Amino acid sequence: MISASAVRVAHPTKVLTGRVSLPASKSEANRALIIRALSGQDFAIHNLSDANDTALLNRLLSTPAGPEVSAEDAGTVMRFLTAYYAITNQAVTLTGTDRMCHRPIGVLVDALRTLGAKIDYAGQEGFPPLQLQGFESSGTNQLTVRADVSSQYISALLMVAPLLPQGLELTLAGKIGSEPYIRMTLAQMAHFGVQAVFEGNKISVPAQNYQAKEYTVESDWSAASYWYSMVALAQEADIFLPALRPDSLQGDSVLPDLMTPFGVQTTFTEEGVRLTKAPAHQDIHRIDFSACPDLAQTVAALAAGLQLEVEMTGLESLRIKETDRILAIQTELPKLGATLQETAPGVFKVIPGNQAKNEARIHTYEDHRMAMAFAPLALKQEIVIDEPNVVKKSYPRFWEVLEQAGFQISPV
Repeated sequence: MISASAVRVAHPTKVLTGRVSLPASKSEANRALIIRALSGQDFAIHNLSDANDTALLNRLLSTPAGPEVSAEDAGTVMRFLTAYYAITNQAVTLTGTDRMCHRPIGVLVDALRTLGAKIDYAGQEGFPPLQLQGFESSGTNQLTVRADVSSQYISALLMVAPLLPQGLELTLAGKIGSEPYIRMTLAQMAHFGVQAVFEGNKISVPAQNYQAKEYTVESDWSAASYWYSMVALAQEADIFLPALRPDSLQGDSVLPDLMTPFGVQTTFTEEGVRLTKAPAHQDIHRIDFSACPDLAQTVAALAAGLQLEVEMTGLESLRIKETDRILAIQTELPKLGATLQETAPGVFKVIPGNQAKNEARIHTYEDHRMAMAFAPLALKQEIVIDEPNVVKKSYPRFWEVLEQAGFQISPV
């Protein structure tokens, strides 16, 4: 942990080499924890993420729920526990931080109510805190849910679906956002013996039981994105990221293809991936982030650093993350001489300008990805990151690992 309220980040040599320590995927870890709790059996989960979200969920699932439970600032914890507490017939008030209580959850609550969950809002309609008061099956197993808001609502419903008396027939309405995360959920369910069918916009999960089976969590591709950005920005680079697989379940495993135009070459080995520099493409980059929204901040900051134009779509879910990430990017990019402009409804473009010569002080808005997405710009200029400890949410050792890679981290 860093005691300072801000840190200055610099890298005197601009050369990156060596083996980098990555956290385990909290997306995989959190799903495995919920499935283990739903199975009613104990089994080993290896390489469990040390991210705060995962440690929190593990702790909450390992102890009886009290009258009030806080999901803190963890969106997956809030959404997964809402479904878990509802279907397991628990009476509890589920709350979180002030920001969490301003993040919508009505889509999930409406779906669970249709199935028979008794849930009331303790405050504003459609937002936490939630008062869960048990479950009595409504007799229906048919649901239609908006698919363009958050895949976490859908994953939460899918994981509890096998425990429903008649299973679940789920229809996804509208454009499906973050589909790889839905497929990750189904793949992990299959690992534990639960079969489902995903065809078109319909998912069918019959009533069945989870089977206890050991599980090993992969390293986190989202965390790897910051190292991809650093390799692209460095003068020289040869970085190894362990325990990443080409057949990954994670949506952010699109990075090898996505980052090629930015000048990063990926080579898979039996132990992980090697990143080296290659020429960057100078034409306008067009990227749809619908399947990988957590990469948007990294790419926006990288585009500013490389002074490349990037057209970005599929950013709808960024408005309801830890902060309004679109607004946050629009506020911070000008400090690097760039802007993020909405050129058409839902279409955003990073427009580079003259690289700022003075240090840029980046506000993080209580969002771990803002800190880590902008830190690599220290390879171009001095960067100050406010509230550096926000990284504990997903990559607690981030600053320590940066120092091992030659970055200078000093309190401000």
